[in-house]
Amino acid sequence: MLCFGDYGQVVMTGDMHGHRHNFEKLVRYCRLETTPIRHVMLHELIHEEPERLGEADRSVELLLDAARWKTFFPEQIHFLQSNHELAQIQNHQITKGGRAVTEDFERGVAEVLGTSQIDSALEAINAFIASFPLIARTPNGVLFAHSLPDAHVLDDWDPDCVRAPADQLDLSEGGSVYQLVWGRRHTPELLDRLAKAYHVEFFLLGHQPQEFGYEVLHNRLIILASDHNHGVFLPVDCRRKYTIGELVERIRPFVGVV
Repeated sequence: MLCFGDYGQVVMTGDMHGHRHNFEKLVRYCRLETTPIRHVMLHELIHEEPERLGEADRSVELLLDAARWKTFFPEQIHFLQSNHELAQIQNHQITKGGRAVTEDFERGVAEVLGTSQIDSALEAINAFIASFPLIARTPNGVLFAHSLPDAHVLDDWDPDCVRAPADQLDLSEGGSVYQLVWGRRHTPELLDRLAKAYHVEFFLLGHQPQEFGYEVLHNRLIILASDHNHGVFLPVDCRRKYTIGELVERIRPFVGVV
């Protein structure tokens, strides 16, 4: 779990799935070279939908762009564990649009980096993804995560799983980390319990597709998407207290970034 201080700003994105154009706009908006107290949360960078059937998934290019960005601003760029990235390092097959996306991603890595480097490249990618934290929060009560566990598993799910390194059981299907990044069914009762566990009031997530960029649920949860032309991001000041309406007003569309 990442904990930010009571100053500066965190820019939260939704799933990106290889959308390099939106990423480039995010870099321009954030201007980290002149804004040292701004942080950026990135997640679900890989497993894009190729434009043509049979093409390789080249979303590793976005993963490399993001990793390179972090080398320039190591204290300001942050990543969150997601279900697609966890599936990649666990070799857990996901089928999307009739494609085996982990296999397509590996074909894309070979295409981008060369077949002679594929084993070492995949090993490095897996180590990078495995380093991602699970959630982050600001002192003014906002929690950032890729997703939250389903309501029906909450009685057996340990909120303290984010406070210690995960083991193989946590990462495997049914484990605590797996349930965290794959969950979709979020109820007011679940949000109340997690708000108390993590001392927060609002939740900013991705994971669930949003045709028009975002959705507000239960007056305390905002789901963001950043992987298409209607994609959005959300800058949050770390000190200011918000209402859900004020957070919604701060949502920015990528099309508005020049």
